[in-house]
Amino acid sequence: GRFIEIGNNVFIEYKKTNKGFEKLEQKNVDFGGGFERLVMVNQGLDNIFETDLFLNIIKKIEELSGKKYQDDKKSFEVIADHIKSATFIMGDNKSIVPSNTGQGYIVRRLIRRAIRFGQKLGIKEGNWVEKITKIIVDDYKNVYPELETKAKVIKEELLKEEVKFNQTLEKGLKEFERGEDPFILFTTYGFPIELTVELAKEKGQEINLKDFEEKLKKHQELSKTASAGMFKGGLANHEPQTIKLHTAHHLLLAALQEIFGKSVKQKGSNINAERLRIDFSFDRKITDEEKKKIEDIVNEKITQDLNVVKREMPKEEAQKTGAEMEFGVKYGNTVSVYFIEDKKGNIFSKEFCGGPHVPNTSLLGKFKIVKEEAVSAGVRRIKAILE
Repeated sequence: GRFIEIGNNVFIEYKKTNKGFEKLEQKNVDFGGGFERLVMVNQGLDNIFETDLFLNIIKKIEELSGKKYQDDKKSFEVIADHIKSATFIMGDNKSIVPSNTGQGYIVRRLIRRAIRFGQKLGIKEGNWVEKITKIIVDDYKNVYPELETKAKVIKEELLKEEVKFNQTLEKGLKEFERGEDPFILFTTYGFPIELTVELAKEKGQEINLKDFEEKLKKHQELSKTASAGMFKGGLANHEPQTIKLHTAHHLLLAALQEIFGKSVKQKGSNINAERLRIDFSFDRKITDEEKKKIEDIVNEKITQDLNVVKREMPKEEAQKTGAEMEFGVKYGNTVSVYFIEDKKGNIFSKEFCGGPHVPNTSLLGKFKIVKEEAVSAGVRRIKAILE
């Protein structure tokens, strides 16, 4: 017969030492069991997607697609599992949203794979992903109230991702059908390699992942070389004007977050005596009005004679302050955080940073954005100067 593991017991009895294994004074039994599987067994079923944990989600997918669960179990299960997972990740206090890097990329992959299977089911209705998320929030909000608290943010992020990926999917599928290189699909069209592999498998084809990974590695090395500065923080040197632009860089990031929200994160930087450059997470072109608003905020802070203060503290304490962490840097137990604040201690910017900076924003001059452009899907770039 067929067996389903619903849990397991780990008997913790020994500890490993230089001399071998020794018995523990305190022995423990560690039980590991999946909640959904426990519910499945309790309800006398052999499939978690038929339990009441997924019942309302499956019904909604049936309503949206006009198909029954039994017609295409895999597509229903992928959509239900992935959207539920993405909803919980975005509803977490870490505020993870879809992006091209780290945890955000996992969320993006989950949502996009669900959308792909939604298209396979023939779902035509717009914003359908958000409709399923609403079911999930309603089902779980009493146990996980943070889902309801963050429902608006989750809805907005899902809508953006659905619109963006539908455009990507339309272009990417055409290029895939033409036999385009998976690397070009990924870098030019933002088409996930996992999706290319899945589509190829459906057609009985095989993707050369080794070739893809080699090309991607070369691409990343070139990007890294192009954007790397000689010093930490992307500084090309420690000339006076470079240091001024470094401080302006902190003001710029804080201004971007003030206008567009804390989900804006630095993704790279390069600063020399001529200009600063910041790469940041944002999914559309910034309008002229928004650029003017960014400039106004930075210049206002410059004229307010804000102090730039370096404070050293334990890393955990620094994280609790909510200070922005420098992109791609590994920190020790003690870190320095630069605060840009007024005479009363009201903070406008706080970042993990090794410096150097000017002591006061009044030394900077006038801030001006000279260029704003896309770097890759979900990442924009601003170049700015001080006049």
